[in-house]
Amino acid sequence: MRGAGMATAADGSGGRDTGRVRSRDRTIPAMEIFTLHRGTAPLLVSLPHDGTLVPDDIAARLTPQARRVPDTDWHIARLYAFARELGASVLVPRFSRYVIDLNRGEDDVSLYPGQNTTGLCPVVRFSGEPVYLEDQAPDETEVRARVERYWRPYHEALRGELARLRAAHGRVVLWEGHSIRGELPFLFEGRLPDLNLGTAGGASASPELRARLEAVLAAQDGYDWVHNGRFKGGFITRHYGDPARGIEAVQLEISQRIYMDEDSFAYDEAKATRAQAVIRRLLEAALG
Repeated sequence: MRGAGMATAADGSGGRDTGRVRSRDRTIPAMEIFTLHRGTAPLLVSLPHDGTLVPDDIAARLTPQARRVPDTDWHIARLYAFARELGASVLVPRFSRYVIDLNRGEDDVSLYPGQNTTGLCPVVRFSGEPVYLEDQAPDETEVRARVERYWRPYHEALRGELARLRAAHGRVVLWEGHSIRGELPFLFEGRLPDLNLGTAGGASASPELRARLEAVLAAQDGYDWVHNGRFKGGFITRHYGDPARGIEAVQLEISQRIYMDEDSFAYDEAKATRAQAVIRRLLEAALG
C-alpha cells in the first residue's frame, strides 16, 4: 500500500520529505509512514493514533469488525488543524494503531498494570473483542518487523523535531492529541470526562505549565475535565517529557462525543468548532 505523504516546513527548509526508512525487506520512504509539518513555535503536536491505513496482507487477517479500524482517534488531525496557525509543528502517522501502536514502548510493557489495555500490536479491540481472525495474530518476528518499519521512523522523527525546536527556543512542549469513545466498559468504568489531561502524575510537565492548563479548563464550563485521571499519559508523554531538560509533555485525551458521532464516526462541525476553541486556549497556554 502506497501513498503520497508530504512534510511541509514553516522554517524555510520546506518541501517534500524525501527521507527514506530502512526496512528488513525494502527501503520505505519516510513520507509513507508519517507526515511532518515543521513549525516555528516551541510546540510539537503529535497525533499517533490518527492513521487509518492497514496494509492488505494485514487487513486480510483482521476480523470484519476490526477492518473498520473502530479504535482510531477519528478526525483528530482535522480537529488540531488550527495548530499550524499557532506556529506548531504537527506529526501525523498514516497507518492504523492496529498495525502498531505508536504510543506504546517497543518493549510492550503495560502502561496501566492491573487494568485492561491493548498492546504494541493490538490483538484485542477496545471492546475486548479480537482484532484478528483465529490463529492470524502476529508472532514476535512480525512484531519486531513492524517496529522497524512503522514505529521507529515515527519516533526518530519525533525525537528529531523535539531536538530542533529545543535548540531554536531553549524549550519545547510536546502535546499528545488523542480521542476515544466516552464509554468503554472493557477499559474503564462509567463515563469518561470530556477532557482528560495527562502529565504522568505531574512528572512530564512543570508545575507552572500544569497550573496554566488547569486554569484554562477551570475557566470554561462547557466540558467536564480531569487531570491525571484514568489517562495519565501514554509512552510518548512519559518517555519524552523531561522538564529539567526543557522538554515538557502533555497528553489530552478527548471523549469523542464532544466533536463527532461515536457510532457513525461522522465529524460534527458545530461540536468540533466549540471544542477547538478550548483546545486552542490550551495550546496557547502551553506556549506560555
